Amino acid sequence: MNNSYRTHTCGELNINNVGQEIKLSGWVQRIRNLGAMKFIDLRDQYGITQIVISDQEKFKEQLDLIVTECVICVKGTVIERSNKNEKIATGEIEIDAKEITILGKCKNTLPFEVNSEKADINSVREDLRLEYRFLDLRNERIHNIILLRSQVMKTLREKLYELGFSEIQTPILANSSPEGARDYLVPSRLHPGEFYALPQAPQQFKQLLMVSGFDKYFQIAPCFRDEDPRADRAPGEFYQVDFEMSFADQEDVFNVLQELFITTFKKHTTWKVDDGPFIQIPYKEAIEKYGIDKPDLRNPLIIQDATNIFENTEFNAFKDKTIKAIVVPNGSEQGRKFFDNMTEYAVEELGAKGLAWTKFDNENNVSGGIAKFITDDVKSELQNKLGVKPNDSIFFIADEFKTAQKIAGGVRIELGKRLDLLEKNVYKFCLITEFPMYELSDEGTIDFNHNPFSMPKGGMEALLNQDPLDIVAYQFDVVCNGYEMASGAVRNHDPELMVKAFEIAGYTEKDVETRFGALYKAFQYGTPPHAGAAPGLDRMIMLIADSQNIREVIAFPKNKKARDVLMNAPSNVTQEQLNDVHISVLEEK
Repeated sequence: MNNSYRTHTCGELNINNVGQEIKLSGWVQRIRNLGAMKFIDLRDQYGITQIVISDQEKFKEQLDLIVTECVICVKGTVIERSNKNEKIATGEIEIDAKEITILGKCKNTLPFEVNSEKADINSVREDLRLEYRFLDLRNERIHNIILLRSQVMKTLREKLYELGFSEIQTPILANSSPEGARDYLVPSRLHPGEFYALPQAPQQFKQLLMVSGFDKYFQIAPCFRDEDPRADRAPGEFYQVDFEMSFADQEDVFNVLQELFITTFKKHTTWKVDDGPFIQIPYKEAIEKYGIDKPDLRNPLIIQDATNIFENTEFNAFKDKTIKAIVVPNGSEQGRKFFDNMTEYAVEELGAKGLAWTKFDNENNVSGGIAKFITDDVKSELQNKLGVKPNDSIFFIADEFKTAQKIAGGVRIELGKRLDLLEKNVYKFCLITEFPMYELSDEGTIDFNHNPFSMPKGGMEALLNQDPLDIVAYQFDVVCNGYEMASGAVRNHDPELMVKAFEIAGYTEKDVETRFGALYKAFQYGTPPHAGAAPGLDRMIMLIADSQNIREVIAFPKNKKARDVLMNAPSNVTQEQLNDVHISVLEEK
């Protein structure tokens, strides 16, 4: 490093540089005035170096303007520190300033503390942090997360090139496609009344690349979906590591996914990472055991069915209901308040009608909650069928089948948190397989459950002869610590099969030809079997960085209301701009 602003970075000087004349530039992180001498901690991306100013009179003009977070250039001599600081790499030396130049002034008052001893970035209102994101990104932790993102992307690219993939970009201005969310539409100036759509995923393009004879494709692709934001889902746009392979089946994709995740996580974290192969859990089993299709396997609790056990119960809340049970080992140690709080959570947060419970003491006596309805026969079955042991507690959820499963899944997650049951410092991966091809929509019609371009198990025979809701597809997710990390599938590459699959979901062949004309046409000119997947980059960084908020791992994210408060987007545009793209805005009444 040698230019007009610096000969070194703020993180590289050490005792071997003593006596050298150097030049550093960076941000003022801290100023300490010890009377005759003044000390400045100078920071750049690479570290911190202490600057000592022994002749304050010489630098009076500059010192009057130097405040924290302004940018300065210091020319001076490297000297050995008398009070060494082992916490930083440059802690053995300091710079005796000979010249100081202010490169970038800063206001005296910051909107919030960035890197000072008083800085607690998490206590700052998020919209204020996002409005001043350029300051927020100076915070050491946030800054390092963005640099981590860069390193992870490098690792992913290197691994994919090593596995024989070619990086190819696909269009951003595309067509509308039923990917399960609302499209972002872009009006066309040249074609009045017509619209592009920002791609929800490069799905059709990557399949067309396989038809075009490219063997293995990938890109770190931007995807756009008009979805409501969540803590683990960025609004509007996100990035995925999109890849596709010709002449590949499901296991081929599993192998690539495992290579990508294991390599990347092991390189960028000190936590324990599964070696693979990842556990495969069919969708139906995942819902039965965990109440969710993205189970956190760090949580040892499982959901069991107790419907038959209470077949002849006198407890009205259980009659004619599906009953799910969660056995908590040594759960009887908890007091009544814990059980009441869990009931309150299930009712208020999960929409449960109630949460029944009971517990066994060390002599297998039943007490608390619904103990009076636990007859000797029921007690015996709880022990034999559910494996209840002395000092265990049991939580029961009774409702309609799907509702009981869903609420039980939420109760399981919350019990894991409140009882601190989650295994620490470990990434637990699994593959959720055999997703249903179709589901019932809110209107009661048949709709695609996951990815409309997937191959159904059993092919055309399944589409012709099975109940659509019983058909499973070669669709799968990678799940890690309760987060969906990737989705993939073996693709439907047969045009007749494709038409039939869409027909079941209410599309005519004409609809398919109109909406997916490129694929429909291409599939009639020699299409190889192909399969692929798309790990989510943002969630991957979120887990590796041990962050609870996906907005922290994106350089310039939208807020919880999908607004960019830094750049003021979305915003109004001029009437002239609207006229150019043939758009009129209806005012809300």
